[in-house]
Amino acid sequence: MNLLKDKVALITGASKGIGRGIALKFAQEGANVAFTYLSSVEQGLSLEKELEAFGIKAKGYRSDASDFKAAEELVNAVVADFGTVNILVNNAGITKDGLLMRMSEEQFDAVINANLKSVFNLTKAIQRPMLKQRFGSIINMSSVVGIKGNAGQSNYAASKAGIIGFSKSVALELGSRNIRSNVVAPGFIETEMTAVLDPATVQGWRDAIPLKRGGTPEDVANICLFLASDLSAYITGQVINVDGGMLT
Repeated sequence: MNLLKDKVALITGASKGIGRGIALKFAQEGANVAFTYLSSVEQGLSLEKELEAFGIKAKGYRSDASDFKAAEELVNAVVADFGTVNILVNNAGITKDGLLMRMSEEQFDAVINANLKSVFNLTKAIQRPMLKQRFGSIINMSSVVGIKGNAGQSNYAASKAGIIGFSKSVALELGSRNIRSNVVAPGFIETEMTAVLDPATVQGWRDAIPLKRGGTPEDVANICLFLASDLSAYITGQVINVDGGMLT
């Protein structure tokens, strides 16, 4: 169908999990894909080859989204290599869980920087090419935890709730220039990270979800495809939960 034919997408944190699923889906739909990775160098290089197999241009960049200057340099490099950027997916993120009484300042700051400041950094840097072309779709990855909170994740919940407020403000600021800003809030998504958890615990989570299963990276990638494409041309400032009905 090629919903993203000839579009250029930049996806942060794409070497594994949800980010990787989005990169593959976008390439499948005809987008040229620039993506970042940080620690997973080998996975980043192999993803580049996988994406190129779809007959599109793909390039991985080792870059830290939480570093303001690095984000600016990244966007400049992508524009130099690809000509422009039409779609930005802010997906990079980390967790450093712990109860508030035991949480260190370092644990709080690290999560806010990696999850929330990174969204500011990349969105600010991407404004120039998007304003120039008077077109753009910004998709920011939040979480159901940013909507309802979660014990032991006050830092993560704060970062993901912050993304929602930030994205809605950007939608109001940039809407007149035909730049859209939306949020995807995944629920329990089964990735490499969840594969190492206790199977009985994971099954308990599945049973509590109305659709009786965990989500897949592809479930999240599909809604990102919709928001990146012209199918959602009149949608901005929205939060879409991909959670199997968890928050219903």
